[in-house]
Amino acid sequence: MEMLTKELFLGMAATALHQAIGTLYSHGCFHQDHGTASLRLVSNGFRVDIRLLRSESYQSRKRNLVVSQASTSPTSVSNPVSSPSKNATTESRKKSNEAALILIRHGESLWNEKNLFTGCVDVPLTQKGVEEAIEAGKRISYIPVDMIYTSTLIRAQMTAMLAMTQHRRKKVPIVMHDESEQAKSWSRIHSEETKKQCIPVVTAWQLNERLYGELQGLNKQETADRYGKEKVHEWRRSYDIPPPNGESLEMCAERAVAYFKEHIEPQFVAGKNVMIAAHGNSLRSIIMYLDKLTSQEVISLELSTGIPMLYIFKEGKFVRRGSPAGPSEAGFYAYTKTLALYRQKLDEKYQ
Repeated sequence: MEMLTKELFLGMAATALHQAIGTLYSHGCFHQDHGTASLRLVSNGFRVDIRLLRSESYQSRKRNLVVSQASTSPTSVSNPVSSPSKNATTESRKKSNEAALILIRHGESLWNEKNLFTGCVDVPLTQKGVEEAIEAGKRISYIPVDMIYTSTLIRAQMTAMLAMTQHRRKKVPIVMHDESEQAKSWSRIHSEETKKQCIPVVTAWQLNERLYGELQGLNKQETADRYGKEKVHEWRRSYDIPPPNGESLEMCAERAVAYFKEHIEPQFVAGKNVMIAAHGNSLRSIIMYLDKLTSQEVISLELSTGIPMLYIFKEGKFVRRGSPAGPSEAGFYAYTKTLALYRQKLDEKYQ
């Protein structure tokens, strides 16, 4: 009975196909490749892949129908938002050849509020900083994020975690510990299903704010009064002049950009979407690399706390698609077809 049903179904499919040939060609429903047109039919648990072979000459045209595959296995449509197979994901990424990069400077810290030089001192966010991080999360809630990189400082990590609470995917950021084999073992997740609901967070000291040396903890206005406004401005905004026992922007750029090239950039080649939550100077260094800014151009670049910047990686190049001056509406960043489709899928799944 089952075999008879399959044969009947295939016969009906062949008849229907011959009757609809003209209509399908006029509407472009066939995929043609080197003289072969193909059609996939799905009905009641059956899937039939049909190839239409065309041989052409100047005097005659012949069409032959060939059933290339028939299956009684249940058919399904993969959802790229839920959990696609590895092969499907790889194939999709090859076709789109596009990945997103989100840069976020941490929200306001306690020492930002007090107008103190912070540098590498580990200072948490203020209430305003928390709100800025949450607002940043709303802005990027429709942009895919597969991996997160932060500095080792708490204000950057808080910003990343708070931002992801607003993402439509509702995945949980999990800090990865690879400082020792014991740390790896203790932080291992033993459920593959749980892993699918997590986003790995990698912390790196190379993404830390630049070291302000002897200025760390000093009030900026009092320091200007003590050393002179011009001298302090030189320490803060010149490219290659460091503050006493501290780092210049050039020195910060050497470590931050080297880390970006070695560890983060390969993620885009692999099709991963990445968010970096870091600091004014480490992010300025990365932006200098991405936008090919000169040392003179980068010293005038200002980054606001808690304002995401979006880049699209495509064909080996980074293109900025979001501006710090942009509106807060999340759709502002949906510039590409890939991002627009991703947002549509999220709306369908989480409405």
